[in-house]
Amino acid sequence: MKRWPNRRGASDETTAPAASALRGSTEGHAPVEIVQGLRAGLAVFATRREDIVRVIGARKAAPELTEITRWAGSHGVPCLLAGDRELDQWAESSHHEGLCVVTRPRRWTGIRELGELLVHSKGTAVALDRVRNPYNVGAILRTAAFFGMAGAVLGAPAPHPALPSVAVRVAEGAAEVIELARTTDLAETLARLRSRGLRVYGADHQANRDAWGFAFDRPAILVLGHEREGLGQRVRAQCDALVAIGGSGRLESLNVAVAAGVLIAAMTHARA
Repeated sequence: MKRWPNRRGASDETTAPAASALRGSTEGHAPVEIVQGLRAGLAVFATRREDIVRVIGARKAAPELTEITRWAGSHGVPCLLAGDRELDQWAESSHHEGLCVVTRPRRWTGIRELGELLVHSKGTAVALDRVRNPYNVGAILRTAAFFGMAGAVLGAPAPHPALPSVAVRVAEGAAEVIELARTTDLAETLARLRSRGLRVYGADHQANRDAWGFAFDRPAILVLGHEREGLGQRVRAQCDALVAIGGSGRLESLNVAVAAGVLIAAMTHARA
């Protein structure tokens, strides 16, 4: 294992614990999160490097980590290059893409703050009603960021204490570039946003309005439901309109992340 000196000349002699032993525990008496994935980790470095408390990289990925390792060395942040097996232990995964970044917990955006942002910018956001699969969550966040959405609201059960590290990795940096809010009562949250002038559109494969060509008003929020159960009744009741994706009829519905991609593209390209 290669260890990187800190700015005082001392070496980081800490061996790698499993991520489960570190996540939710303390690093300097403060909770920490594990961000795994090359693009996800570098996005943290680009947007909130002050939150980084440790960097662990793969030796074979060293050329892509030059900037972050130099920064860590000059700022006294423990940094080491490790072999695949040791990095797997940190990430509790073999899909870390050569980088794990230990950070202070991310800051979640308040619902009022997100609402004010959307109203001021006439922007769009996505809300997830009990969407639990971290691969789907990550893919949806990536799509939302790609198409310029301002934020995302994660509905009950609220992720606690953070987004799953798999979702952050799959998001490929999107978790750092859009505003993230969470709630334990999405229906009540949507009601509050509607009172601020936001339009709420729900995804429902049985809706009689096709998303393509639909006149989405702004500011607006698109709500996607549980992978199997769809939108909850209370959430559905807060929707100003329900929209569907027209298909061949050979299958009833799409995977929620795929549906999100189609609907977000249609919504963000619509002319209000």
